[in-house]
Amino acid sequence: MEEEIGMILKDKVAVVTGGASGMGKEISKIFASRGSSVVVADINLAGAQITVDEIVGKGGNAVAIKTDVSVIAETDAMIDLAVEKYGKLDILVNNAGVMDDFGPVGELTEAAWNRIWKINTSSVVFGSKKAVNIFLKQGSKGSIVNIASVGGLFGARAGVAYTASKHAVIGITKNTAYVYGDKGIRCNAIAPGGVKTNIGQSMQSINQFGMERSGKGMSVMIRMGEAVEIAHVALFLASDVSSFVNGAVITVDGGWTAY
Repeated sequence: MEEEIGMILKDKVAVVTGGASGMGKEISKIFASRGSSVVVADINLAGAQITVDEIVGKGGNAVAIKTDVSVIAETDAMIDLAVEKYGKLDILVNNAGVMDDFGPVGELTEAAWNRIWKINTSSVVFGSKKAVNIFLKQGSKGSIVNIASVGGLFGARAGVAYTASKHAVIGITKNTAYVYGDKGIRCNAIAPGGVKTNIGQSMQSINQFGMERSGKGMSVMIRMGEAVEIAHVALFLASDVSSFVNGAVITVDGGWTAY
């Protein structure tokens, strides 16, 4: 029994976006360690390959692909690679994302809005579209795990663009879950709190006014999380152990939002 639980994703095939670092890297590694073949997708191909090398070095199966998730053709290609190399698709983790500059709506630029929306939200829609249609074609069950944020539940965790993008991810999750639930397709979201990743590097500048206001919400954070702590929740949602969990948003923030 313990061995069966340990290989909870045995013979599954997963695609993980943003797999070169942070939560995506840890999700890719833990999926592989539990029996899944993994397509590690990231705009940073060298970083994705390092993740793959670590997986293969421990006896797992994985392949890297350079993917800009803001480009639909590239999200299609990463999923096509999974089917071509491993014969099917079982799991999609929409993890890739970027942070905004804490800018409020009164100072938002069109360029900043479009950048955040394409990467954080449109990629989830079109990646899920591709995955859902493959699940339906296969006539098999499928699991989509979207990485949202506590910023998608509250208003004082980021700027307006990031906040809106993650609220939208939660809406996409719930709609997808309900519409396709009777087809054996599940869609759930994780709403992490502050996690030690390199997402801060995606911040092009800091809006001091927005940061000051959002800081009121940030000040009650209990502690920063580790990427692997999010990966364990993703493992649960991706696996059949969570077969009756659909349309859920699991907050993983160490108690931050319990305040």
